[in-house]
Amino acid sequence: MSQHAAPHDPRVVIIGLGVVGAAVADELVLRGWHNVTVVEQGPLYETGGSSSHAPGFVFQTSPNKAMCELAQRTLDKLDGAEVDGRWVMKRVGGLELATTAEREQELRRRRDFAASWGVPAQLLAPHEVAEIWPGLDTTHVLSALHTPTDAVVKGARAVEFQARRAEAGGARIISETQVTGIRRSGERVTGVETVPVGSDQEPDVIDADIVITCAGLWGPKLARELLGMDIPMLPVEHGFGFSTPVDSLTSLDEQTEVARPMIRHQGHGVYFREWGSRIAIGAYEHRTIPVEDHDITSPEEISERGGQASIHPFTRQDFEATWTEVQNLLPELQDAALDEAESFNGIFSFTPDGGPLLGPVPGIEGLWMAQSVWVTQSAGVGQVIAEWLTTGNPGIDTHGLDVSRFDPLLTSRRSARELGEESYDEVYDIIHPRATTLRLRGLRTSPFYERQRGRGAAFSSANGWERPLWYESNAMLPDKRPAVPMLGDSPMPTRDQWAAQFWSPLVAVEARRLRESVGLVDMSSLPRWELSGKGATDFLNGLADDGLLSRPVGRSVGSIVYALMLDDRGGILSDITIARTGEETYHLGVNGSQDAAWLWGRMRERSIVLHLADASSGSCGLGLWGPQARDVLAQLVEEDISHEAFRFYRSRSLSVGGVPVLAMRLSYVGELGWELYAPAEFGRYLWDALISAGKSQEILPVGRRAFESLRLEKGMRLWGADMTREHTPAEAGIEFAVRGAAQEKLKELGADRPARRLVCLTLDDPAMVLMGHEPVYHAQDPEGRPVGYVTSADQGYTTGLSLAYAWLPTELAAEGSAVEVSYFGRRLHAHVAAEPVFDPTASRMRS
Repeated sequence: MSQHAAPHDPRVVIIGLGVVGAAVADELVLRGWHNVTVVEQGPLYETGGSSSHAPGFVFQTSPNKAMCELAQRTLDKLDGAEVDGRWVMKRVGGLELATTAEREQELRRRRDFAASWGVPAQLLAPHEVAEIWPGLDTTHVLSALHTPTDAVVKGARAVEFQARRAEAGGARIISETQVTGIRRSGERVTGVETVPVGSDQEPDVIDADIVITCAGLWGPKLARELLGMDIPMLPVEHGFGFSTPVDSLTSLDEQTEVARPMIRHQGHGVYFREWGSRIAIGAYEHRTIPVEDHDITSPEEISERGGQASIHPFTRQDFEATWTEVQNLLPELQDAALDEAESFNGIFSFTPDGGPLLGPVPGIEGLWMAQSVWVTQSAGVGQVIAEWLTTGNPGIDTHGLDVSRFDPLLTSRRSARELGEESYDEVYDIIHPRATTLRLRGLRTSPFYERQRGRGAAFSSANGWERPLWYESNAMLPDKRPAVPMLGDSPMPTRDQWAAQFWSPLVAVEARRLRESVGLVDMSSLPRWELSGKGATDFLNGLADDGLLSRPVGRSVGSIVYALMLDDRGGILSDITIARTGEETYHLGVNGSQDAAWLWGRMRERSIVLHLADASSGSCGLGLWGPQARDVLAQLVEEDISHEAFRFYRSRSLSVGGVPVLAMRLSYVGELGWELYAPAEFGRYLWDALISAGKSQEILPVGRRAFESLRLEKGMRLWGADMTREHTPAEAGIEFAVRGAAQEKLKELGADRPARRLVCLTLDDPAMVLMGHEPVYHAQDPEGRPVGYVTSADQGYTTGLSLAYAWLPTELAAEGSAVEVSYFGRRLHAHVAAEPVFDPTASRMRS
């Protein structure tokens, strides 16, 4: 059976018949699951949640590939759908306006996103905008991004269309009924308790093998009251206004409703479209108005008084600036008024990273979630959840969608509110790909934090950890000489304004010092887990035998292997390092809490009880790397750490200056060195001891930006950026991590013959720096469709190259192949390079 897949036609209960619950029910029935019950507390089909009032703007373009694909799937599914002769979706297209040079530059970047993900898009001049939207004042418009396949979706009709089809296929829908409890036996759901809205009768029980919460804005309250858990999701009010009728729209009746493209004027946080004879307007340029559980109207009150729980009273003062700006863009509105009686504050949901909460809920078998999903991605989410349930494979990369991506240690009502508010504030902002959160800073710090601050560290936040990007103190070298940033053998060229954000030329100094001598990198934010207990070895090797782990564990205590977690189709779910620290004890370097959830799931499937504990919390880590790393470490240990005594990909316990350390000889930067992990209370002493021991080698602390550049030079893949579950090991160029049963399985699947490959590109101009997600074109067909896209990129400070990893078809993956990469619409010439570009024999890190 596939991972997570349930037996054929299990009993499924879906909580909520919004646009997501209806989509999930429909898709399950279409795949042959007919024992599906949907419980909805509101009436059919305008149930009162966000789906009932959502304006239905479906803009597909996003920097996030998965979110774009979900929107594309939504529109493809609803294209041509009708409910009693009324349209469900109209591809009227979209326009995004730029009235400043900064916004115009952003539109070029968004056009590149569209090209990368296959969304038709073009930049229009002001006169072309005026032709598409007569009456729009384009005096201050510099350009606009036109996406002709974007659409308006009527949320309530989308619910009805999919729900009716699900019912016709055998699903049962129960309306005006509340779920008051989720029953469990041990760690497995067994059913839900329900009562009619407003009734005080004893609850009925609907037996279930699978329960899917699609409760929309009620999701956080349901999770707290019925599951005893917080989820990282915040309902927020959002101003939505209507003008009084305008003369030019009198021809648009209720059935036609909208004919011209939807418009987003993101520089002012506003969107609008035709709504029959009126203009409907949404406002993001107002204060954040979070909604607490007690602020949401109860189903009983709705039943008695009518209305919708997802609609709150309109706050005119929050909307005033938006109304003024729309009147400026549409002069005809100068003679209209804002219809306050029809306008309202609608409630939508936001997560810390803006993505939905999808997939199996860790720790509760049979419980699934599809929360914080907008109409934009709704039908696509229904397909993904249904595929995930019925086959075990969601069909797309879900690492940024999976509910288990959030660390349980960080999930609280406070974090949901703080980060949800920030997510709302940034909906229409220009977000740099290297930007970091400004909320809850200093929440998680390593014991090195004060030392790092003393050296002028510039910090970002990673999973709550404060992580140094570079150190201002490195502007002066230990011998008091000013540091001179270099790119290869040349002075560091000036970066363009975009690439220079969240970056410093000192990054080049740090990278070169590590390559030339030795550097110290804070590794405390690296997620690590310890797996132990009788049968741990058999468990991990059993996963390898089933082809779910790419190789068996090392045979001896002290061994380390680099392995891949694989799905049933050979997709890369994660990459991990497995250090065997005892006969039945393993130290796992992972990518996040999703990996722990995956391991728990595999243990449950096999009825195996092992101890899996977070090894990151309460500990700290330092990477000591560089050709003189051994010289530094040797001063602090009594043990023999020569190459013969402590070989590459081995681990052992050391006393480093009196500090108990788990030392792992591996390298993500391609240099000799160790990862050193210790209890947190020893951390500051360990930092000081290493800095002191490295004085004669002129040791420097090295930040994350240099670390990222060094790993690109060495050709190290970053899971979640360069490779995901959409890719196989052969495609990603990491076949070396596959052994034994997994290798045979991938051959049987044909996954050893890739049609695409992850390749290293070098830009002809080393001063240019890409950021990721840029489209790649065949140099012989520069005006054609993109042939691939960039995953991660940076300058290689010690090689003198500008590097980018990209997915290309196999026929273009040969060394020397010429391509072009679009960067804000500017075509940059590049070539496929042999990789790695640094130390291809790996002699340095194995010395």
